[in-house]
Amino acid sequence: MKTKTRPYDAAEYLASEEEMAAYLEAALEEGDLSLVVQALGTIAKARGMSQIARETGLGRESLYKALSPEGNPEFATVLKVVKALGMQLHAESIHAPI
Repeated sequence: MKTKTRPYDAAEYLASEEEMAAYLEAALEEGDLSLVVQALGTIAKARGMSQIARETGLGRESLYKALSPEGNPEFATVLKVVKALGMQLHAESIHAPI
């Protein structure tokens, strides 16, 4: 008997605001732009890409493309998506105080 599988979709496992924020935070900590963009796309998919598109004023298809692993969104797009997701980016020093 063959085992049937389906592609893994992280969006199916992001059920709460806290999980979504932790997912984005982990991607930001890696410091890899493509990983951050992919995480935003996954979170937007979990929330509903059509809703995020309406809130950002961007087309749904454009968002899918921009937030795909091959996407290269403008920073303004990233900020709009983060705001529509009800999140915020933050910065902190990685160096210990002197």
